[in-house]
Amino acid sequence: MFLIVSRYLIPKGYRGITLFPFVILKNPLDRQNRVLVNHEKIHIRQQLEFLIIPFFMWYFVEYGLRLIQYKNKNLAYRNISFEREAYSREFDLDYLKNRKVWDFRKYL
Repeated sequence: MFLIVSRYLIPKGYRGITLFPFVILKNPLDRQNRVLVNHEKIHIRQQLEFLIIPFFMWYFVEYGLRLIQYKNKNLAYRNISFEREAYSREFDLDYLKNRKVWDFRKYL
């Protein structure tokens, strides 16, 4: 994983994005934010499990379905299974040590 700071590559309203093998953060101080970095590390693991390209295909299809379901961009984003896993486990800094393969399925 490579941490990069760039305020220009992050969509408005977000603090970071993961594009394997890069984690791109908006604010240089967030390099020290262990919770945010853990959230993004969870996405690294998810992307590896899906062999990267299929991850993004699933992610955007699920986002589209959630957008139809909730009719709200933020709610759609927060209810993507990958995001639900990452948000629910971001404070558990040991989560990735014990996480089983495909654990995101618990959040479908």
